[in-house]
Amino acid sequence: MQGAAASDPMAVMGGSTSMVVVVSAALAVILVPWLWAALVRLVWQPHAVTRAFARQGVRGPPYRFFLGNTGEARAMRAAASGATLHRSSHDIVPLVMPHLQSYTRGRRATARGSTPVLSLGRYDMVKRVLSSDKAGGHFVKPVMTPALTAIMGAGLIMVEGHDWARHRRVVAPAFAADKVRMMAGAMASCAGEVVQSWAEEVAAAAGREGEVVEVGRCFRELTADVISRTAFGSSYRRGKEVFLAQRELLLVAMAAMDGVRVPGGQYVPTRANVRRWQLERKVRATLRGIVDERLAAAAAAAARESSQSPVEMGYGTDLLGLMLKANAPAGQSQRRRAVMTMDEIIDECKTFFFAGHETTAHLLTWSMFLLGTHPDWQRRLRDEVLRECGGGDALNLNKLELVTMVLYETLRLYGPISSIERQATADVELCGGVKVPKGTVLSLPFATLHRDEDAWGADAVCVVREPIQQFNPLRFRDAAHPSALMLAFSAGPRSCVGQDMAMLEAKATLALILRRFRFEVVPGYVHAPAGHLAPEVQVVLKLL
Repeated sequence: MQGAAASDPMAVMGGSTSMVVVVSAALAVILVPWLWAALVRLVWQPHAVTRAFARQGVRGPPYRFFLGNTGEARAMRAAASGATLHRSSHDIVPLVMPHLQSYTRGRRATARGSTPVLSLGRYDMVKRVLSSDKAGGHFVKPVMTPALTAIMGAGLIMVEGHDWARHRRVVAPAFAADKVRMMAGAMASCAGEVVQSWAEEVAAAAGREGEVVEVGRCFRELTADVISRTAFGSSYRRGKEVFLAQRELLLVAMAAMDGVRVPGGQYVPTRANVRRWQLERKVRATLRGIVDERLAAAAAAAARESSQSPVEMGYGTDLLGLMLKANAPAGQSQRRRAVMTMDEIIDECKTFFFAGHETTAHLLTWSMFLLGTHPDWQRRLRDEVLRECGGGDALNLNKLELVTMVLYETLRLYGPISSIERQATADVELCGGVKVPKGTVLSLPFATLHRDEDAWGADAVCVVREPIQQFNPLRFRDAAHPSALMLAFSAGPRSCVGQDMAMLEAKATLALILRRFRFEVVPGYVHAPAGHLAPEVQVVLKLL
């Protein structure tokens, strides 16, 4: 009887039904909150934020489920693709960021995917956001795309809060004023090698009207060599794979701008993801090799002279040396709060290998373009360089006022960063009484703000119908715009730690070039700025 009862089909069926009910209940407990959260994020929150902005007079295109306004932005960028400008025009915004230009004509709210975005078109609002950009502030950087994270890792640019403060304490001393001045010799040496190679090419072209040089590529290699030598005790050849891989990763990141982020999509082995993983491994392996060489040198020095300090033992006083010293066991008791892990050191190397050369190459290339299309300003700068620096090895860079003004104006017109973003971590109120809900991404469109007529004067904008001089370095003569570098290197607590180094490097390089050459942009140059990447500009060099 017991065996028959055990094999009763009705009993088995009842047990199975109970199991299904239990499993279904468990799944419901898991899925219902998840589905509710997704519904809130994808439906309720975007519409609630849109209505909140509309009540304040901040309006934009209607929200589209899940995709937001990415399709609209993609269409604008596609329409601008392939467009060119006359070489005398510097109105690059319609080419580089047409969607943001549209959104900042007044206060506009839009959406990228399900995330609300507010484009800020006023200086006071941008300053308010950047001044609060610190540990414990109300604004943080949004989650970056996997490609951008692969380029710079969790370095100083990316980390937030107390991690950022800890990284900054370690990194900032390497770029203090006295350390930057000590780098001037290495910068001039690297630039001198490039100038000498150009001079040999021009001399070999005797009988021809100068020699054509593509300066963008040359400046990328030059600035890469400078950051390698001054911050990492390496050389461009040693870290060449890093620079090439990071540049390709930037192209991958720019291509991904037009897509929609799908949760978990970064783990799918698509062609782009597989290539990103390969490049990321190559960057990490190369940087780890540079770090291991420095550690081996320090260990060897310690074995020879056990009484030496960590710096004297071989860590060095450059950026890499300071980071390794902070991570060394001997330094933990004194600087426990500033200790960095090996992964963090690798990520900081990523950050400065990329940011330390690509942005400065961008600045130098556009400076050459502007001077090559404005021969009057080229002559004025050359006269200043010859007067203050002469023909010797000493470069009195602090006295090059006109060179500095031209670099400022170049940063205004062709800054390496067109826009950045911050995300509100709480409900905040900006200048003008605009209330921003928590979670909103704020877009800071530097390129449009740099052409604000109220801030920079009538000649700051592009007026094709009238002969308005847009390239006007003298606007900086009386330091009327102390925020000239704010939107090129950011501002506030999180301003670029390497901006003084970048400006010194640019001044030294231009001074050496102006002492040796006259130059002009080739007649067939096509003016089509492309945003973050240093452009390809060919100039005709002629020896003085």
